[in-house]
Amino acid sequence: MGSIFLNILFVIHIIVCLGIILLILLHSGKGAGISGLFSGMVDTFDGTGIVEKNLDRITVILGSIFGITSVLLFIFQK
Repeated sequence: MGSIFLNILFVIHIIVCLGIILLILLHSGKGAGISGLFSGMVDTFDGTGIVEKNLDRITVILGSIFGITSVLLFIFQK
């Protein structure tokens, strides 16, 4: 694999890392977190807001991408 592939993979990895950090900071803790600012009064039946569920989904997706890029960077390192 060429150097261009590694550079693109590394940039994707850095962007995903920053995205995970941002999303984890947006998650609510035991009280109402920053995500409560965006969800407003819209809640689902189980008490968890739609925004919080979407944050969970996006965090899982970015975590999966992080794992994949970590393995690829390990395999294709110079």
